Amino acid sequence: MQTKIPPRSRIRLTGRGRLALVLAGAVATGTAVAVPLLALNGGSGQARTATLVVPEGWRAGQVYDAIDRALGLPDGSTRRSVGRAGLKLPRDAAGNPEGYLFPATYPLRKGATPESLLRSMVDTAEAKFDVAPVAAGAQRTAMRVYQVVTIASIVQAEAATKADMGKVARVVHNRLERGMPLQMDSTINYALSRSTLRTSQEDTRIENPYNSYQRMGLPPTPIDNPGEQAMRAALDPTPGDWLYFVTVRPGDTRFTSDYATHLRNVAEFNALHRRTGRDREPGPSPVAPPSSAG
Repeated sequence: MQTKIPPRSRIRLTGRGRLALVLAGAVATGTAVAVPLLALNGGSGQARTATLVVPEGWRAGQVYDAIDRALGLPDGSTRRSVGRAGLKLPRDAAGNPEGYLFPATYPLRKGATPESLLRSMVDTAEAKFDVAPVAAGAQRTAMRVYQVVTIASIVQAEAATKADMGKVARVVHNRLERGMPLQMDSTINYALSRSTLRTSQEDTRIENPYNSYQRMGLPPTPIDNPGEQAMRAALDPTPGDWLYFVTVRPGDTRFTSDYATHLRNVAEFNALHRRTGRDREPGPSPVAPPSSAG
């Protein structure tokens, strides 16, 4: 039987050690908003080609905006081009490329268009995801590849470091296997189309398919575009029985299956931040333990 937490004092699990104790109101977190990175390739005497760098964890909307800026197009041009780009997406995606705009460096050749860049990104994702090891891993976990990409997107948003990705993936798998709601603030962040997240009790009650406090299972689509390491973590999570994690301080992320231990970790985190007077740093959003639901 789960221990209920009073509604005015709910514990939340964090992916990057942000404020973990919610007291009668909102707490702050968020993802730093990256800017499109343009580089010039080519050495001395060689033609220099501009490139667009898509970082791991960008959402589709960020990619669209970056393409618009890179090609000097009016805002919204790339978003409007998605339907006519002829993207080779899985049936599960229903035409939404979220999760399949693969993070990489793309050349901006003469004549590049939003459609050509989107096709390059989706084709790169297909080459990375639609291969035997990925398919075998998905089959081993009784999931479709699209579901694995969705888990990888959550891992990408929640893990403090690449080294933590396998453990975060294990927390997601463990919760799914136990029929627990994921209770990830990163999915609420996605639902509300915001990068700086202030998660309140009201936020956790929104009627939205991405509200993993109210909805069981995975969100309907990925919540960002994950990289290869997040995909590997989603396919082959680190062995463990963890259900909770909190980054008490940089480099000190603690995973546990014991709720009482987690509460002690949360208390240590909060005490540290009260002493230093620091608020939550920018970063991906937190996860809440099952006992904070309802």
